[in-house]
Amino acid sequence: MSREFGFWAVVRREVLRMHSRPLYGLSIIFAPLFCFIFFTTLMGEGLPQSLPAGVVDEDNTTVSRSILRNLDSYQQTEIIKQYSNFSEAREALQRNEIYGFFYIPKGTQELASSQRQPTISIYTNATYLIPSSLLYRDMKTMAVMASAAVGREVLFAKGANLDQAMGFLQPIQMDMHALNNPWLNYNVYLSNTMLPAVLVLMVLMVTCFSIHTELKDGTARKWLSLANGNILKAVSAKLFPQTMMFSLMALIYLVLLYGVLEFPDHNGFWPMLVAAEMLILASQGFAVFIASAIPSLRWSLSLCTLWGVLSIPICGFSFPVMGMPEALQALSYLFPLRYYFLIYVDQALNGISLVYSAWFYVALMGFMILPLVDIALLRKAAKKYTYLP
Repeated sequence: MSREFGFWAVVRREVLRMHSRPLYGLSIIFAPLFCFIFFTTLMGEGLPQSLPAGVVDEDNTTVSRSILRNLDSYQQTEIIKQYSNFSEAREALQRNEIYGFFYIPKGTQELASSQRQPTISIYTNATYLIPSSLLYRDMKTMAVMASAAVGREVLFAKGANLDQAMGFLQPIQMDMHALNNPWLNYNVYLSNTMLPAVLVLMVLMVTCFSIHTELKDGTARKWLSLANGNILKAVSAKLFPQTMMFSLMALIYLVLLYGVLEFPDHNGFWPMLVAAEMLILASQGFAVFIASAIPSLRWSLSLCTLWGVLSIPICGFSFPVMGMPEALQALSYLFPLRYYFLIYVDQALNGISLVYSAWFYVALMGFMILPLVDIALLRKAAKKYTYLP
């Protein structure tokens, strides 16, 4: 049997094995597609809208009513009920009927008008991080604006004009610019990392499963002999159909993000496509490395799953790596997703020269050749039918 024939013989065998097990189609096609649709539609509006909130207005004056009307006009905040006292609002917050409430005590307008300092309280349920944070931002902004409005009226009463009053209330005017995501769109923030993270998790699990089922089912020797005893050819041919299908999934999510949803991509489509393809190959390389080192389906699959799940928080998209303990900073560079994220920041968001991302591509290539370290152990296990449950 020629070398070329051996490779394609293993490929055909793997296609038949994949076709006979619906688990492959579920893991490679349906699970990623479901997650792509779920995550991109979850934040389809960019930010959560009309978050339920409550108010307690014990002052009940024109100033307090104006504050509440302005607060309700915010896009993220919807005042669903006005409570008569603090206890009712607190109980509603504990029952998860609202994410937070705005408390205006009695005498607020009187104290503000006499230049004494009234207190307006904000209560949010921090168990729900994003809704409470958005509500807190709106409520705090409203409280600051209300304070400035009262102070402006006092200055007007003392004879100050508009410019003088605003110069006193806001001596330094802020001009803020949110780089790369000026819309503060959570979909851009979330989907650009969650979609490839889901794909990485599936690649790790499927790669490990497909190799270890050969050992578990007792077909590893046939698989190896079909590749003329060459373990590198056997593994690469086995993973070839999976690589093609995962590459199609990567192409789908890239087209969805940068073509359909038009997320920021300043350096064009090709750098991210190459990065996604290298991420798949790097994940497969890491999975083969684990499968060779641990000849047990249960243990190696558990480790690959754990590594895929840990990729999400440790890659740096939700919490910066530089703020982590030094041990975790060092550990973060053992995850292929970390390098993909750095490429995404450089190429899609910042649009800098490809030269500055070259080392990240090289790192992904390092994961691709990682199986060379211990693949001889897999060949030994395949020849001797050694399998640990």
